[in-house]
Amino acid sequence: MPDSLRRSPVEHGFPHLATVRSAITALYRRLGPDGVQRFDASVVPADAAFTDAEDLHPGAQRVARAMVRHYRLPDARMIVAFRAMEHAGSVELAAGPEYFVELNDRFRTHRRDIGAALAHEVAHVLLHRLGLEFPGTRDNEILTDTAAAYLGAGWLLLDAFREDGVSSQKLGYLTPEEFGYVLAERALVFGEDPSPWFTSAQAYTAYVEGRARALRDAARPPLTAAGRWERHRYAKDRREGRAARGRDAAGYAFTGGGDGLRVEFPCPVCHQWNRVAVRGRVRVRCALCGAVLDCTT
Repeated sequence: MPDSLRRSPVEHGFPHLATVRSAITALYRRLGPDGVQRFDASVVPADAAFTDAEDLHPGAQRVARAMVRHYRLPDARMIVAFRAMEHAGSVELAAGPEYFVELNDRFRTHRRDIGAALAHEVAHVLLHRLGLEFPGTRDNEILTDTAAAYLGAGWLLLDAFREDGVSSQKLGYLTPEEFGYVLAERALVFGEDPSPWFTSAQAYTAYVEGRARALRDAARPPLTAAGRWERHRYAKDRREGRAARGRDAAGYAFTGGGDGLRVEFPCPVCHQWNRVAVRGRVRVRCALCGAVLDCTT
């Protein structure tokens, strides 16, 4: 599957956030909470480091093997080649046990980003083996980027983002801020701060912006951590028995009425929507990931 290689301009913001959240939910559904927990440690910088002194093909094979180990792929041999192409890379998704990865010729001289490209391409192999895909190339590539970042290898993709007044480079289909969002979501679950690994100042800035968005997700009504203004808005919508701005915009919705009033809201961990009775302060266990959520309904 192709991966994007953009030099100018770079899209910013959170235009794909709904698909990103759906991808996180899909990972939890396919792997289960215990399966996700197996990826509690990220790829370490040394495993993806690549110097100009290292031979190209043996070095690429070494990094590819590190990605195979990280994604816990059984006996998957990666054959890495380089050629002129529009995209950053592609991988043939056959039955295995060998997978053929092609990387853009540009990486012959920009070796520091080979780990990032392979993080994406080997994630395609993992999703293929899991039988997990989204319809359409765009959404499937977003799923792949999200899986790479959430499962501990995608910080390399964000670190490949560099931008100045003359040129820019970004790998992957997510915006830099969306990569930062997924990495922050991961950090909140595993208590792992990826920011010391960034060599790109622009990557760190994007991570900070993404983290701010992730923290807002963890502080939306009916979660008890919601701020005063959000609680006031929630109370008004609850009195009216509806989410006045719609389920997606408000982050919650009401069904039923009277004593049977219930609120639906997404889990801040896996983004699965849960529905509970409106009855004041409650603790809710997410039906998908098992996270325990303190709520004031």
